Amino acid sequence: MAPLLSACGGDDVTSAPVTDAALAAQMSSKLNAQLGDAATVNAIVPALTDVGFTWDRPTVPAAQVGAIVAYSFGNRPNAASGNTSSTGGNQTALPDPGPVNEALSDAVYRIRQLKPVKVYAQWEIARFLVSKYGMGADVLSSIEPVIASDGSIVYLSTAGVAAVAVSRAGGAAAMGTVAVVGHRDHAKRCIQTSQQAGMKAAAVAEVSLPTIYDPQSGQPWTRNRSLYLVHDMYAQMLGRAVTATMQAFPKG
Repeated sequence: MAPLLSACGGDDVTSAPVTDAALAAQMSSKLNAQLGDAATVNAIVPALTDVGFTWDRPTVPAAQVGAIVAYSFGNRPNAASGNTSSTGGNQTALPDPGPVNEALSDAVYRIRQLKPVKVYAQWEIARFLVSKYGMGADVLSSIEPVIASDGSIVYLSTAGVAAVAVSRAGGAAAMGTVAVVGHRDHAKRCIQTSQQAGMKAAAVAEVSLPTIYDPQSGQPWTRNRSLYLVHDMYAQMLGRAVTATMQAFPKG
């Protein structure tokens, strides 16, 4: 078979991606050489494959959706707020929502054009849904930030947003199939977290999710893709570690 050439007509060869089975075999071989422990390698390769090499997400048609849950991504600091520190400290005041969250609000609006359902949106997205699209409280539930006693803004985790949405809806079952809106690189974890909160969650097949990054984001780990993907893989792996530990030692 002739090699595949690049689309620009050059002479460089584009390698076809390896199959999942071949990738797992290569990782197992490498780790066995490093660890000398086949049982442990067999236990951890599925986690490495999922966290490091799987970034697609389940989708559903918009017609099947019963609610929308939208997760923010970064923000734009202002003079009062400052940045979130790289170690995760609170911003000193409410930041501006920023351009990525505006793009997320656009995705929410497009889904509602296809299926007009209730929206549960993190405040950064909700601000644009109100100002840009005129959504009222009858269709939009804004998940507002938590204000600490010193006035700083407490970072709300993805799991925290999911829990609030489920609570406001009166339970996950009442939401039906949930359309999850999040940044393209955050969406896998948003969907997984939504599912862990009890939702039947997926992305909407007809509406693409934003891929842009804001180099001025108030959350440093959301300023570019290479930084964010490492952050997201860390979060995914931490979740897996906690779950595996609880399953192995349910009584502590």
